[in-house]
Amino acid sequence: MTDTTLSNRKAELLSTKVEHIDITSFDARPIIESMGKMSFTSRDLARATGIYNQMLADPDCTICLVIAGSTSAGGCMDLYAELVRSNMVDCVIATGATIVDMDFFEGLGHQHYQALEVPDDDTLRSLYIDRIYDTYIDEEQLQDCDFTINKIANDLEPRAYSSRAFIREMGRYLSQHGKKDNSLVKLAYEHDVPIFCPAFVDSSAGFGLVKHQVDAMKAGKPYMMIDAIADFRELTDIKIQAGTTGLLMIGGGVPKNFIQDTVVCAEILGHEDVEVHKYAVQITVADVRDGACSSSTLQEAASWGKVNTGIEQMVFAEAGSVMPLLASDAYHRGHWKTRAKRAWGKIFA
Repeated sequence: MTDTTLSNRKAELLSTKVEHIDITSFDARPIIESMGKMSFTSRDLARATGIYNQMLADPDCTICLVIAGSTSAGGCMDLYAELVRSNMVDCVIATGATIVDMDFFEGLGHQHYQALEVPDDDTLRSLYIDRIYDTYIDEEQLQDCDFTINKIANDLEPRAYSSRAFIREMGRYLSQHGKKDNSLVKLAYEHDVPIFCPAFVDSSAGFGLVKHQVDAMKAGKPYMMIDAIADFRELTDIKIQAGTTGLLMIGGGVPKNFIQDTVVCAEILGHEDVEVHKYAVQITVADVRDGACSSSTLQEAASWGKVNTGIEQMVFAEAGSVMPLLASDAYHRGHWKTRAKRAWGKIFA
């Protein structure tokens, strides 16, 4: 193919943007109420939505939003941003991909695209198009994300930072230079909602940070680094001070185990009276039979002393299809309107 042909083909494949759902534009309460009278996953979702509303209505409850998987790229990005804007979550634990490759990436003005067809992946590679199932990302735009992370790192004092502290700097950058209002990273910075990525460099950020470190080493200069132990300590500090906590978990993986382990960590630090997570909802498609943490039920987590067995609900469904219903129902019930703002990010200032 000629350069012009390749350029035209790439433009054709990246012609339809993913449009993120707006939970404020529709009222899912009647749907959830009807699903509560059904069976199977419908009733599970209605009960999970009820538990999330209990978290919002509980004046003592700190709500942790836990995200793994690609729902942000798939259309839930504005949904998560709205939960922060409307004081419906108090801290976020997520994968690096969710925070960097998806949210920060769009905050810089880039887009995700619907794959209206799925051509041969070797063809996509030749066009510098990355694929997430039926969603496309322009690799050249993603490299801009890498270089921006590198720039932020270069401008910081060379020392150790928790992922929370570095992501706060990313939010500061977007508040000054960003091109999208509905950015989870930007809004979390503005509302003092801390974001933790326990495997932060397993993302586009990793490339920018490695370049920062290598360039500094070549120049004989000190460099900044991500302190994963500080992540665990800081999140455990929030758990200890918060007392009552609720988990809204999308997917599983490292973020799920990381937030649950704060209970055990607090006990190890001598806080034997720390509460297990009182409320817990998990939306996942993972099979329970392989014994992996991502698929372990919340009942199983109770055996480890992490979660209360009384107020929990597993929903085995693709999160992009059910989270809009759960979040819209909770938004329109309005418990968030009278919630006290926690602003946990301020305890690390």
